[in-house]
Amino acid sequence: MFEFEQRKLPNATPVLVLGILSILTCCCYGVLGIIIGVIALVLYKQDKQLYDKNPSVYENYNNLNTGRILAIIGIVLSVLFLVYVLWIISLFGLDALQDPELMQERINELQ
Repeated sequence: MFEFEQRKLPNATPVLVLGILSILTCCCYGVLGIIIGVIALVLYKQDKQLYDKNPSVYENYNNLNTGRILAIIGIVLSVLFLVYVLWIISLFGLDALQDPELMQERINELQ
């Protein structure tokens, strides 16, 4: 029998790290988390195609898949936070977010 050394997928660790970062940066107005998550998914797609050609050669597919799941979670959280920020801006106005007294007035109007 032939023994061959299993190799690691080249982008599995970067996809995992970017997936984690997309969750951690989802509160940066949502934009940064979306960008990092999309980059992680692009890298995932490249390695997934490589893995599908010969799955027995690669050993760290679990890291790749975990990174993809984290990237998707990060993108969803980022989109939700971006929608929340846009809702707050539309509710109070951008000028109220910069002036605490005006913000207090707008909050009192809503009550």
